[in-house]
Amino acid sequence: MSFDTLDGLRALLGDMPGQDAAAVAGAEARNGQLTKPPGALGRLEDLAIWYAGWRGDARPAINAPQVIVFAGNHGVAARGVSAFPPEVTVQMVANFEHGGAAINQLAKAFGARMDVVALDLETPTADFTTGPAMRETEVVAALRAGWDAVDEGSDLLVVGEMGIGNTTSAAAIAARLFGGDGADWTGRGTGVEGDALALKTQVVNDALAAHSDAGDGLDVLMCLGGRELAGMAGAIARARSLRIPVIMDGFICTAAAACLEHTTPGALDHVVAGHQSAEGAHPRMLEALGKAPLLSLGLRLGEGSGAALAIGVLKGAVACHSGMATFAEAGVADG
Repeated sequence: MSFDTLDGLRALLGDMPGQDAAAVAGAEARNGQLTKPPGALGRLEDLAIWYAGWRGDARPAINAPQVIVFAGNHGVAARGVSAFPPEVTVQMVANFEHGGAAINQLAKAFGARMDVVALDLETPTADFTTGPAMRETEVVAALRAGWDAVDEGSDLLVVGEMGIGNTTSAAAIAARLFGGDGADWTGRGTGVEGDALALKTQVVNDALAAHSDAGDGLDVLMCLGGRELAGMAGAIARARSLRIPVIMDGFICTAAAACLEHTTPGALDHVVAGHQSAEGAHPRMLEALGKAPLLSLGLRLGEGSGAALAIGVLKGAVACHSGMATFAEAGVADG
């Protein structure tokens, strides 16, 4: 499976696999026999059954999680929308590659392979207040980079990002997909406030005015996104084709994922929200997508950090489901 155009990806998104019904039924049956009162593990039970359905195994295990961090630069950063200069993107990529970032520690803590994909950092996207952020060939290349970065042998995927200016991109995407204006979706990002936040909000409004005719989610991604957002979307789509469950990260990752859902409803059925970030509009975006977060810890770092932390929650859910004894196995009366 592959694609060379946005229409090619649209066709793939419309023909993706779903859950394995037999695995779901088997997992539900097993869950009903485990040595616990019904529902005692709360949402962990639902997570384990959800995971089992996507992996096609009523008694699954998580042995090979993968974390991919995508990096890109945004032309709109020249408008002064971030508290940090664009060269920080390159510097942070080096930090990721040398194991010095928060995401490196979290990936290591939960036994995840970590990959870094830097996408044409020397060529920022265009300023999307004056035209599309990317041409179709550029967004397709970034989507393909994400698609190709997924390890077919992985059994869980987390995608994260690094890109100065990308909360502005995510806010513009959210406003275009879900309605509202810049004030409804624009937050502090790397820490802007006061006049700088007002400027950032105006930039989002300018972008919305420039792209009022954008079509589906992939068109919106091309007009308002960044290469790292497209990379995340491509990886999430590839994971679906392989029935690899995905833990979604914060505001920027959710905006990228929403572009898939607004192209093909149901495209995110294999995705759970890892956490609710401290970026103010993130809860509203999660609610619009029907995704309840696993964690809410006030994180706003990006990098995939909140989703990586949630690997532990999903591992715990699957370990309990697959490792606990049934009443019959334990010789315990089940009432």
